[in-house]
This record gives sequence, C-alpha cells and structure tokens, in this order.
Amino acid sequence: MAFNSLLRRASSTVLPLAIRTVGSSKAFHGVAVSTVQKGNLSRDLIRRSFVPFLRFSTESSSKRSADEKLVQVLESELQCAEETEPGHDGVEEIPAGFPFKIQDNPGERTVLLTREFEDETIKVEVDIPHVSMDDEEDDNDANDENESNDEPNSIPLVVSISKGSGQLMEFGVTAFADEFTIDSLSIKQPDGTEEQLAYEGPDFSDLDENLQKAFHKYLEVRGINRSTINFLQEYMIAKDSKEYMNWLKNLKKFVEH
Repeated sequence: MAFNSLLRRASSTVLPLAIRTVGSSKAFHGVAVSTVQKGNLSRDLIRRSFVPFLRFSTESSSKRSADEKLVQVLESELQCAEETEPGHDGVEEIPAGFPFKIQDNPGERTVLLTREFEDETIKVEVDIPHVSMDDEEDDNDANDENESNDEPNSIPLVVSISKGSGQLMEFGVTAFADEFTIDSLSIKQPDGTEEQLAYEGPDFSDLDENLQKAFHKYLEVRGINRSTINFLQEYMIAKDSKEYMNWLKNLKKFVEH
C-alpha cells in the first residue's frame, strides 16, 4: 500500500515534467524555424534593395563623369575664344559726334539706336553680324577668299522713322564696309495689326534707279552713313564675341552647380 502511494507520487511528479519538456522542445523548434524564416526574408529584402541602389550609384557616377567632361570642354572653348578675340571683350568706344544713343542690354543679340531729328523719331535695330557661307561651298574658290569668310561681312538693320501722327516708314537695310543697301521699304500704321495684309509696295530693287538713290540719300542725312555703319561693324563684332563668352560662362556655371 505504501509502495503504490509512492509510485503515484512519483508519476505525478515525472509526468508534468515530461509534458513541460516536450512543450519546451516544440516551442524551441518553432522559434528556430521562425528565426530562419526571418533571416531568409531579411536577406531577400536586402538583395532587392541593393539592386536599385547599385543602379542609382552607377547612374550617379555616370552623371558626374559627363558633367566634369562638359565643364572641361567649356573651359577649353572659353580659353580658345579669349585667345582668338582678345580685343573684343569690352565695349567699343563711341566716336565723337556719333548721332545715336545706344541701348545695349547684356544677353540680347540686338542693339537699339535712337535719335530725335527735327520732328522725327529715328530708331535703328541692329542685329549681330552675318557671315556669308556661300563661298565656302564653292570648291573652286581661292584660299584667301575662303579665309575672308571667317570675318563678318554684313550686319542687318531695321530703320524706322516716325512723326507726330504715329505713322512710320520702315527700311530693311544690310550694312557692309563703307556702304549699305536697302532691301525693303514699307509704311506702317500705328493701329495696324498682324492680321491685316497691308500693301507694302514693290520690291525696292524694282523701283526706278533715281528713286532708289533718293532713298539712300534720305537715310544718309538721318545718320545711316559710312561712318555710322563702319562703327556698327566693329561694335557688333565686339558684342557678338562678348555675348558668346558670357553664354559659355553661364553654361559652365549652370553645369557646375
């Protein structure tokens, strides 16, 4: 009887211990599996995030290399421009007696000349020099003729002359060294719109020769003469060079920042 009691006490003690031991084993196994699964997930996430990072790093390196190369080329071009046109980095001195006021805004390709002449207001819009390329396409031209094409040989002008009524006469002019030609002539109305197709007269070259000469004299008296166009040739060459240099500097500054 005593032995049976002792056996029952031993069984009640061992059985819960075994159950606790088995339960702990299962829990340990579950934790181990969970840890492994989490480890695999972490590695998968790292692998997935590493690929875009690697692509971004490669693109960033390529961008930096391309930018640095562009800056080097811009610096080389700037140095070349400074050596080629060392005397064209400033504004040409306006000669005494020049009849027009000059409005020259940095960054713009045109220059505006203005003048009051008795009862008239005269405005001249001057564009940058035009270089003729026709001779360069001719294989039979002499070498010295080809070299001369490197220099600007004409500048386009738009000359407008208005009076109190607001109506104005507009000339399209091409200025060469020591001379100019009139390419077009028209009368503009102050209230005219672009939708109106006003009659602008025949081609200037079709006018009577005496009438053409009279209009040339008409402009000369108002300041479009040899001394003016020769000064404008030099002035606009200098402006073209200066604007090109500033353009290169602005490009370089943008790429660097």
